[in-house]
Amino acid sequence: MAIQASEQVPAGASDNLSIARAARLWPIEEIAHHLDLPGEAVEPYGRGIAKIDLLAMSVLSQRPRGRYVVVTSMTPTPPGEGKTTTAIGLVQGLQRLGYTATVALRQPSMGPTLGLKGGATGGGYSQVLPMERINLHLTGDLHAVAAAHNLLAAMVDNHLHHRLAPELDPREIHWQRVIDLNDRALRNIVLGLGGRGNGMPRQGGFEITAASEVMAVLALADSLADLRRRLGRLIVGLDREGQAVTAEHIGAAGAMTVLLKEALKPNLLQTLEHAPALIHAGPFGNIAHGNSSIIADHIGLHTSDFLVTEAGFGADMGAERFFNIKCRTSGLTPDAAVLVVTVRALKYHSGRHQVVAGQPLPASLLAEHPDEVLEGGANLLKQIDNVRAHGLTPVVAINAFPSDHPSEHAAIRELTASVGVRAEVSTHVRDGGEGALALAEAIAEAAESKSDFHFLYPAELPLADKIGRIATRLYGANGVDFAPQARERLDTWQRQGHGNLPVCIAKTHQSLSADPKQLGAPTGWRLPVREVRLSAGAGFVYALAGDIRTMPGLSTSPAATRIDIDEDGETINLN
Repeated sequence: MAIQASEQVPAGASDNLSIARAARLWPIEEIAHHLDLPGEAVEPYGRGIAKIDLLAMSVLSQRPRGRYVVVTSMTPTPPGEGKTTTAIGLVQGLQRLGYTATVALRQPSMGPTLGLKGGATGGGYSQVLPMERINLHLTGDLHAVAAAHNLLAAMVDNHLHHRLAPELDPREIHWQRVIDLNDRALRNIVLGLGGRGNGMPRQGGFEITAASEVMAVLALADSLADLRRRLGRLIVGLDREGQAVTAEHIGAAGAMTVLLKEALKPNLLQTLEHAPALIHAGPFGNIAHGNSSIIADHIGLHTSDFLVTEAGFGADMGAERFFNIKCRTSGLTPDAAVLVVTVRALKYHSGRHQVVAGQPLPASLLAEHPDEVLEGGANLLKQIDNVRAHGLTPVVAINAFPSDHPSEHAAIRELTASVGVRAEVSTHVRDGGEGALALAEAIAEAAESKSDFHFLYPAELPLADKIGRIATRLYGANGVDFAPQARERLDTWQRQGHGNLPVCIAKTHQSLSADPKQLGAPTGWRLPVREVRLSAGAGFVYALAGDIRTMPGLSTSPAATRIDIDEDGETINLN
């Protein structure tokens, strides 16, 4: 099924956009045929894209399950270390070894795409296509999430205006509105101005769509009925007696489900080498659980030898939530894990260099310094330990950049060998699947080994203790400092029977600690939990640690993504 990248792309093509445009897409029906999907379950959505109807779930459930692989990383630099490109390259490498393999990824948010981060479809010869459509609107799933979320917000204000039962306390409304753009002027606003006919004046605001609990629900639901139940449990605020008011109470859950019916179907696309790609849901990795949908994983696992998925940010964040929230919800057990590292990230964690998002890397970071790689190795070793805390030994993928030096790769191998972990250099960005063959071989071997996967904490552990275990065991904290109201709410939810829920800790992704300036593997600190929220729809307790906002520092600027359209209106550049 796989073909050589050189057969598709002219030698002169070098930047991501040129490579993507020079590639020849296969008809999406052919990709679906290779997955042996039921024909009636494939709904073409323009050239190179299809949605998969959920009727495929029951048909595919009778087939054997493939191997389940999660891709995570060390604590990243602001530009990121290439988990998406590695996941795509790994799938292409597995294909070249003769396996069938599918990659499952989150759909990019337009906020970061048009802000500092840029696109999220891979890079070089490890991309998912068509990249422009994926990075902008794709099939409109994010708009459906925003519509459903904002419908609930509108019905909350209507409920408040007419003083319907249960009567909401206007001081205890927690449901914000969302928009899939970075618009700082909308973060905190006053609603309901203009007289009695325009609602009750109160403070409100907008979050980015990827941070919506509706998005988290979409990723964790395993059927339309489950989606409907979860939406009904969404808590919008408290009544005047302090009791939770849900979407079900105000009659919004059914209409929200209708708006999300098509969005619940995974999107089928292809990589540059025609490996199947499932792009579905996009919860933020530092706010929500940071993983693509359970439905996409189920479909990929029952149509391929390998399903490779990526978890947002470092192993202390996306991988922890993959293991303890997503796998707990889905009942699926991972067979292997990939931990992505880069020379630049290890040098960064030595504390000797400053890296600013949207700005070129400093020349000092690119000079040959294997000693700095070793100095920053504490972070890598801690993230290896974090994966091992769940019963898996990761394979370390050294995502190679042209600025790397052989001595620096050797230093990484020295670090990983010291803890008995295999490391492979991968050049998938430059060479596609061919550059990921060693990594693919290592993962195929690891997936055959007997794993001892287990959750970090049992469901019956008290909520505060779950937060404490993550903070001390994975982050390296000495303990947790709860704000008085946060501790009181945790105790209340424990008494009310919510104590069996997993926890999702929102903190900075730039450090193992709650302080983005603390690099490496900091010790001697305590995790400050200043706010908690019962995310009953997603099915976890959300804890806000440190100083993090739900729209985390992503602002459009002249140094951000540039979009240009020529006189014919056809050329789009995502740089």
